[in-house]
Amino acid sequence: MNRRFFVVLAAGLALVGAPALAKKAPPAPVVPQMSAVVDPDPTHDPQNILVLDLSNGGRVLIRLMPQWAPGHVDRVRTLAGEGFYNGVIFHRVIEGFMAQTGDPTGTGEGGSKLPDLKAEFNAMPHVRGTVSMARTAEPDSANSQFFIVFYPRFALDRKYTVFGRVIAGMDTVDTIARGEPPANPTRIVQASMLSENKPRPAIAAPAPPMLLAPGSAPAPVVPPRP
Repeated sequence: MNRRFFVVLAAGLALVGAPALAKKAPPAPVVPQMSAVVDPDPTHDPQNILVLDLSNGGRVLIRLMPQWAPGHVDRVRTLAGEGFYNGVIFHRVIEGFMAQTGDPTGTGEGGSKLPDLKAEFNAMPHVRGTVSMARTAEPDSANSQFFIVFYPRFALDRKYTVFGRVIAGMDTVDTIARGEPPANPTRIVQASMLSENKPRPAIAAPAPPMLLAPGSAPAPVVPPRP
C-alpha cells in the first residue's frame, strides 16, 4: 500500500475513534452530473447540430452538447455562422486515431481572430465519433481547431474539451484522406447549422483518368507565357 495513502487513512481512522477531537468537515461541493448519452435524432434540437458537407461528397452531422462545454459550442456555432470553416482542409489525419481540421492556414498553427478559449475539460469519453477541441500544451489555448476520433482514445479524456459527437455520416469521416498533411486533403466545403436548412453544395466529381491509345504518351505540359 502506498505509504502516503496509508498515513492519511490511519489519521482518518484515529479521528473516527475520537469524535470529540474531530472538526466538522464542510459539505462537499455538488458536482453536476453530465450524461454521455447523445440524442441521435437530427429532428430534435437542430440548432445544435453542426452539418459538415465535405469535398468527398459526404455529409456529417455532429450533435453539439452545450451542457458539456458551453463556451466551445458557442465558439463553433459562431465560426460556422460566419463561414469560417468553409474551404478549410483536414490537415492532420492519422489512421486509427483522428481527423483534425479548423485551421484556415492548413498548417496546424492557425486559428480564428477570436480570443482563445478557457478549457472546459469534462468526463466525456473519447469514443468513436467524439468531437473534441485541439489545443497546444497550454490548457486554455483552444480556438477554432477540432478533431473527430476514429476509434476510442481514453487517454485523451479530461485533457481535451469534448463538445459533441457524430450522429450521422461517420462512414464519410472514415473516408477523409490521411496524412500530415494529406497529399490531396479532404476539405469542408460548407459548415452550417441544421436549423439553417442550407442546401447541399454542388461538389464537382473528380475528373476520370485519361485513356491513351497503346504506345502513345500524354502530351507535355507547356507553361503559359509570362
